[in-house]
Amino acid sequence: MLGDHCRVLSNVVSSSVEFHRRYGGIVPEIASRKQVELIGPALAQAMEQAGVGFGDLDAVAVTAGPGLVGSLVVGMCAAKAIAFARGIVLLGVNHLEAHIYANWIESRSLGDDAPLKPTVPCLVLIVSGGHSDLVLMKDHLQYDLLGRTRDDAAGEAFDKGARLLGLPYPGGAALDELARTGDPAAVAFPRARVPGSWDFSFSGVKTALARYLERGPSLALGIALPTSGGDILSAAKGGAAAAPADIAASYQEAIVATLVEKTLDAAREFGVPRVLLAGGVACNSRLRQVFAERADRAGLLVAAPPPGLCTDNAAMIACAGWFLLRAGVRSPMDMDVSASLALTSRAPA
Repeated sequence: MLGDHCRVLSNVVSSSVEFHRRYGGIVPEIASRKQVELIGPALAQAMEQAGVGFGDLDAVAVTAGPGLVGSLVVGMCAAKAIAFARGIVLLGVNHLEAHIYANWIESRSLGDDAPLKPTVPCLVLIVSGGHSDLVLMKDHLQYDLLGRTRDDAAGEAFDKGARLLGLPYPGGAALDELARTGDPAAVAFPRARVPGSWDFSFSGVKTALARYLERGPSLALGIALPTSGGDILSAAKGGAAAAPADIAASYQEAIVATLVEKTLDAAREFGVPRVLLAGGVACNSRLRQVFAERADRAGLLVAAPPPGLCTDNAAMIACAGWFLLRAGVRSPMDMDVSASLALTSRAPA
C-alpha cells in the first residue's frame, strides 16, 4: 500500500471463456467446476510472482457476493481454508465495492489519459453484465446508492444485442468492435428516461433492436436474421438498408448516451467534480470516448482503470480488502456468500 493507493505484486487471471463460448454465454456449472480446477494453480502462480509465502500474509480477501453462487462458494472455501490454517484475518468483499477500488490501483483521466489518484467524495458509475449503478461515494467505504437498473443492465443489453446480431461470445466486446466502423446516428433507437429517478432501463432499447431486425429484412429483403452460422445480414426499415456496423453503432450509442447523460447530470446535482467508472462495461471504447468529450465540456473530471482492471480480477478484491483491513472491518469464519449482496457502507460515517 502506498498512501491511499494499492501496489499490485501479482495478478493472475484464469479464464474459462473458451469453455463458455461454445454455449454463447456463461454456464454456471461449468464456471464453478473450472474454478475448482484452476484456483489452486492460479493461487500458487500469484504467490510465486509476488515473491511471498503464506506466512507473509496478514489477511485474505474474498468475494462474498454478488455473483454466481457456485463460483462464490469455491472462492470462499479457499479463502477460509487459508485464513484458518494461517490464523490470519478473513475479509468478505462486495464485488461491486471491489470494482470501485480498482481505481485505487490504477486510474487514468479519460480526457488526456493522464494518471490520476482518485479522491473522495466522488460519483461512481458501476457498469457490468449484471449492474448499472450510480453510487455517491462520500468517503472510503461509505456509499449512497443513487440509482440502479430497473431491468436489463447495460452489459446485459450489450450482450443480448450482440446475440441478436449473431455476434460471437463475449458479445459486448464483439459489438464494440463492430460498432467502431458504423454510424451511431444511422438508426434512431429509443433512449429510456426514468423521470424523478437516477435509475436506468435498457430492456426497451433491446426490444427495439429485436423488432427492427424482425421487421426490416421481411420488408426489404425477405429473409431472417441472424443466420444459424452467426453471419450478420443487413437489416432494413422503410426500404432503406442499414449496414450491420451502423445498426451496432446506433444500438450502442443509445445505451452509452443514456449512461453518460444521467451520470453527468447526477454529478452536477450533487456537486461532485469527479466521476469514476468501474466494471467490465467501462472497457467500452465508445463509452470512454463520449464521457471524455462530454466531461471536458461540463468541466468535470472522469477517470477509469485500464481495461484489464475493469473486468473481473483478484487485484481489485485485494485492494478493497486492504481498505477494509485498515478500517478495522473483520469477517467471521461462518460468513456465507450471497448472490444478491447489496452494496452498503462498511465504515462509520
